Amino acid sequence: MAKKKLIIFPFNGNGLEALDCISFDSYDLVGFVDDNPLKKSEDYEIYTREILHTFKEFYVLAVPGSPTSFRKRKEIISSLGIASSRFITATHPNASIGRNVKIGTNCLIMAGVVLTSNARIGNHVCILPNSVIHHESVVGDYTLIGSNVAVAGGTIIGSNCYIGSGTNIINGISIGDASLIGLGSNILTNVPDDAKMVGNPARNLNAQVNKVVL
Repeated sequence: MAKKKLIIFPFNGNGLEALDCISFDSYDLVGFVDDNPLKKSEDYEIYTREILHTFKEFYVLAVPGSPTSFRKRKEIISSLGIASSRFITATHPNASIGRNVKIGTNCLIMAGVVLTSNARIGNHVCILPNSVIHHESVVGDYTLIGSNVAVAGGTIIGSNCYIGSGTNIINGISIGDASLIGLGSNILTNVPDDAKMVGNPARNLNAQVNKVVL
């Protein structure tokens, strides 16, 4: 059976780490797509978006996003203008996927990630190495989870969130859409939409700013 041709977007850290997660028994890497014409690589071809529309049979893994751009992930991925059926999900062979776990399309699950019973991972989610998502937790679409994050059971993380590396999240709470959780934070209470949480226990810097303005 012929291998599927694969493009990774963009040429960034997540994209390079994705190379460790892709099964090259199933996929043949064509190269990367990036919007920055100045990016160069000695090891990989870097193309413009035109290749996605010239070769509609190519599959795609789209993994943009950073602490400064995560809220635009949906907009960026949607702007590729390709059918959802062309997206793949890549899971590192050393990730542990538990019973009845559901993982959406265009997800990247890196080495050492543990997803336990009945966890639900939405579409377009990236989970970096050694993070643990416990039983019956939900991670919303377009969310990025850093490395060494612990999400206790029954937690609901909204869409378009960024969960910084080293974060611990207590069980049974919710984190609102488009929230930023800073590195090493301990989340002990529900988090509203568009929050900026930092510290131990974490506090919402956006709420403090609003109080000053009022």
